[in-house]
Amino acid sequence: MISTSDFKTGLTIKLEGNAFQIIDFQHVKPGKGAAFVRAKIRNVKTGQVLEKTFRAGEKIARARIDRKKMEYLYNDGEFYNFMDSETFEQIAIGKDDLVHAISYLKENMEVQIKFYEGEVIGVDLPITVDLAITETSPDVRGDTASGGGKPAVLETGAAITVPFFVKIGDIVRVNTSTGEYLTRV
Repeated sequence: MISTSDFKTGLTIKLEGNAFQIIDFQHVKPGKGAAFVRAKIRNVKTGQVLEKTFRAGEKIARARIDRKKMEYLYNDGEFYNFMDSETFEQIAIGKDDLVHAISYLKENMEVQIKFYEGEVIGVDLPITVDLAITETSPDVRGDTASGGGKPAVLETGAAITVPFFVKIGDIVRVNTSTGEYLTRV
């Protein structure tokens, strides 16, 4: 059990039998009345975001999220298949549980699979991934002063903005949390 005074962003708590991750919180001490904590929380299974108010000092159960290092193998059209590198156990995960991760998954990539009470609730990708550019417009000579970029499609199908000098076939490093181009590899 944890107290509302121990809240921090990213903490996972258990409410009404479901696990929720704290997105944002604020301790409020009004001039009149008791202090309270207003929190914005996300259901880890459904992704639903709620605002909930807790009394100051209230005790809440902490949810245990297990993580297991696994290797992405392939997509069979309906499911994405992962393998535990130690036990060679394989699991198939549906698109709904991989929402954001699909854009950056590459075969043989090591990821952290998150489990809550034995059920898959998501995937933690590496902070950066190196992917090839499959589509982009040709660069235009002298167009470096604008400081902008051009759209490009990665080998996984994700669309990002890259600098004008990047060409088809280049390998680029991308931040998986923001989807931003970092550098050419």
